[in-house]
Amino acid sequence: MNKKQSRLRRARRSRMQMLKHQTVRLCVHRTSKHIYAQIISGDGAQVLASASSLDETVRDKAKSTGNVEAAKLVGALIGERGVKAGLLNVAFDRSGFEYHGRIKALADAARENGLKF
Repeated sequence: MNKKQSRLRRARRSRMQMLKHQTVRLCVHRTSKHIYAQIISGDGAQVLASASSLDETVRDKAKSTGNVEAAKLVGALIGERGVKAGLLNVAFDRSGFEYHGRIKALADAARENGLKF
């Protein structure tokens, strides 16, 4: 089993629990150059809010879009947009990525801006 298959297996296991409980989830995906965050409805059919390092506000403030600084900005942005949409309680779906570095920075920034998970 390679690295990607292992990550997807971990992601599938946690997503099945979230789907069973019908919780709204904050789904995070990262690449080497960017980081993306979406708040997805409990049934998985609708994206309620989104933010990424491709947004103009993030690109203008951060030197690079693939570092911890950019992840903090994306986390703050998704936190603000989630609260604005009336979504306070979410489940954190890290998509099988380890909870450190950019993923942790995004989660901490989202918590500071009003999301609870």
